[in-house]
Amino acid sequence: MNESNEGLTAQPVGAGGAPARGSVRGRKRAALAVATVIIAGAFGFLLWGGIGENVVFFYTPQELLQKGAAVYDASVRLGGQVEPGSVKWDANRLDLQFVVTDGAKTIPVRSTGAPPQMFRDGMGVIVEGKFRRDGVFESTNLMVKHSNEYRAPKEGEHPKDLYKSLVKEPTT
Repeated sequence: MNESNEGLTAQPVGAGGAPARGSVRGRKRAALAVATVIIAGAFGFLLWGGIGENVVFFYTPQELLQKGAAVYDASVRLGGQVEPGSVKWDANRLDLQFVVTDGAKTIPVRSTGAPPQMFRDGMGVIVEGKFRRDGVFESTNLMVKHSNEYRAPKEGEHPKDLYKSLVKEPTT
């Protein structure tokens, strides 16, 4: 028998016929193990430390006022009820002012731009923005709590025409 080994290279073999440490298969397994540990560690951090203590959906007026100077000029969310009789709407300037209450404390809010169509006295709101040092919350985004019912605009109805009627002007 003529055994020729031309063109063949020896493959390193570890104990028990397993691939040696430097083989491709071994490196893939090690990379997979490292990736699994990293993903599990990141998930664990978010679950036990990162999310639980740091996520706040919104502050109530009482909670925001208790934070004091720490929340001045910081981006936060404020949630509560629109205090009845506090809404002032200037349709020409798209300037909206109202007071948010949690039943214990109140904070005046100023928002520019048209409010949501369903905005009115007494409803639940969440406003995003900054709490100024003068005690006014400057809103950049206004969200209202509402039912899931949707009414399509009537034929010929345009949203811009509705802005003026969103909030009744106070009668003097």
